[in-house]
Amino acid sequence: MNHLPELHGEHLWLRELRATDLAAFERIHTHRVLTRYLGVDRMDARQAQDAFAQHLAQPYTHPRRKHTLAICPPGQDVMVGTMGLLVEEYGRNAMLTSLVLLPDAPVRGHGHEAGRLLMAYGFGHLGLHRIWAGHRADHTRMREVMLAAGLHPEATLRELFHTQGRWHDVTTYAALAPAWTRQATPCEQAILRGAAIPSPAAGSGVAPAHSAFAATGR
Repeated sequence: MNHLPELHGEHLWLRELRATDLAAFERIHTHRVLTRYLGVDRMDARQAQDAFAQHLAQPYTHPRRKHTLAICPPGQDVMVGTMGLLVEEYGRNAMLTSLVLLPDAPVRGHGHEAGRLLMAYGFGHLGLHRIWAGHRADHTRMREVMLAAGLHPEATLRELFHTQGRWHDVTTYAALAPAWTRQATPCEQAILRGAAIPSPAAGSGVAPAHSAFAATGR
């Protein structure tokens, strides 16, 4: 089994999905607004349940390439969103995916931190050299989220995925391990070193809109 450890940041923490997360997962993937910028179309309840079962199976694959984690508020073990990392089959590259926060999530405004925690794990434990992400070109508020995660603009990929009856361009960003690790926070440095993961800080809930990484995220 290839389980990730808990990854704790200042305003949120990440853990593996559990069977008890189904309701939150289904709420995300059947929601008209939350799926607007995802790389897959809105699902019905049965489709969401099938997708959730596939996500639960990720830790049992060898080698593991897909990592979809639950985002939880500090001091609470309840899923309020998702964050993912897809390790590519060549080189030492991976893509951040699937950042979605529920509308009432107390961690709103800190979605970039979920990406940073997974980047620290990827650059550290997984030995990755390059991590990239993207957003639909018309989802312009995502630029500030990408920059806050330590990603740098790269290119626009034309008509990368098809949802809601049309093709969408994707704006991409990337970070390289040597430069990113130099600006890592103390929590991220601990993950990079594989040290004991610090416990989450007391909560704080600020609020801008849900956001996402990659062509598959919102």
